Amino acid sequence: MDWARDGHDWPNATASRMIDCRPHRWHVQVAGLGPTVLLLHGAGGASQSWRGVFPILARDHRVVAPDFPGQGFTRMGSRWRSGLDATADDLLAMLRQEGWLPDVIVGHSAGAAVALRMAELMDGTLKGVIGINPALEPFKGITGFLFPFMARMLAMNPLTPLLFTRFSGGPSRVAELLATTGSRIDEEGLRLYGRLIRDSGHVDGTLAMMSQWKLDGLIARMPANAVPCLFLVGERDGTVPPSTARDAAARLPCARVESLGPLGHLAHEEEPDRIARRIAEEVQALVSGPVGAETP
Repeated sequence: MDWARDGHDWPNATASRMIDCRPHRWHVQVAGLGPTVLLLHGAGGASQSWRGVFPILARDHRVVAPDFPGQGFTRMGSRWRSGLDATADDLLAMLRQEGWLPDVIVGHSAGAAVALRMAELMDGTLKGVIGINPALEPFKGITGFLFPFMARMLAMNPLTPLLFTRFSGGPSRVAELLATTGSRIDEEGLRLYGRLIRDSGHVDGTLAMMSQWKLDGLIARMPANAVPCLFLVGERDGTVPPSTARDAAARLPCARVESLGPLGHLAHEEEPDRIARRIAEEVQALVSGPVGAETP
């Protein structure tokens, strides 16, 4: 998608800007004043997934919501920098360039993995990570071998995105795909995901990300990652088993899990008001510190 052509009716479009920071040309939405909260979408989504949460948080926070390389309106400068480590490196470089280093990172699904990797790179300066249905477990067994291999093969075929958008972009098919997440989202959400799925560039960027995605190193280092973490889990998540967050929290020194009850993988799109309030509460606790703490 091209911002100049397609961005006029994007959610929170007045907060959008395009930023050059090698190797990518980033689409980022920025608004508000206060503690800086970075919102990271999951694989295959974009900044539109925060359409309800973003304006609520922006009342009392500086909120930054980028599109990952090749997804949404961010243009990939190198398709070989779409994996976990490269995405975290390049995103952090852009944030430093703009003076937007986050106090707290909120990551949905694969965005939570990027958040934890950025916490490592920020060397203790990040105050906390909030994961919404975090995808923090590699595929197992034969699936673990075949899935990255198949994604790499698909990503190498220039016809794949065109074929995918042709056969998967209809409204009924989009609704079917989203139903597998366990979430029920509104008509606007369905329409926006339809736009993404019908865009061959977005599909290509998502495939590039999936083909390079490796979590083994991040998981192995979890016992040494002391960033405070809160994982919010929808019990109806049909994409990432709720047990994934609980297993990851058991490996991390300072993590806890809260159930969101009968919500699905797109919980923040189902109940944006509730999720935004919970994020704001946690940010306040993380930024303020424990009651009675000395102020330097």
